[in-house]
Amino acid sequence: MATTCEREGCEAGLPVAGRGPVPRFCSTRCRVAAHRARRALPAELTQRDRWVRRDERKAPRTAAGGFASVTSPSTWTTHRAAAASPVGVGLGYVLAEGDGVVCIDLDHCLDGDTLAPWARALLDRCPPTFVEVSASGTGLHVWGRGEVERGRRIRRDGLAVEVYGRGRYIAVTGTRFEQAPAKLADLSEVLGTI
Repeated sequence: MATTCEREGCEAGLPVAGRGPVPRFCSTRCRVAAHRARRALPAELTQRDRWVRRDERKAPRTAAGGFASVTSPSTWTTHRAAAASPVGVGLGYVLAEGDGVVCIDLDHCLDGDTLAPWARALLDRCPPTFVEVSASGTGLHVWGRGEVERGRRIRRDGLAVEVYGRGRYIAVTGTRFEQAPAKLADLSEVLGTI
């Protein structure tokens, strides 16, 4: 049984538990900070004006409610403005030419907490980088840096991978997979093998 707070960087002891569940954090402040850190997005994404909203059908929308375009920067906004907008059901990030941001979309690889072997093999080849659970809850988005001249889809033997670097937007959930860091790593080597 743990005796110290689970929040990264906190070494405080846990309060004595009476009846009920064993505490995981030393205080409400640590519990809230740990929750926020788990949902934190990489600064490399939040500092760029590449954000849109998304509707129930995953269509990109502007923060004001109109339709957004992956080729029209005037329809994109800051992360702060997109996050504050009530439009649609969530956020999206536009992959734009020259950014160097890429996303590897692993479809239908999660069944509850069980990860498909082909997806685990791909993640094991990646350096520590931001990985989030997709909006469907059955896929993963592996975010990183690299160059993808042309997006591609690979579907064979249960494998379902899409690789994009521009001209697309990705629905962003912010729900980190396992212990993925909130940073983007160079995925160039991995991209060369997909």
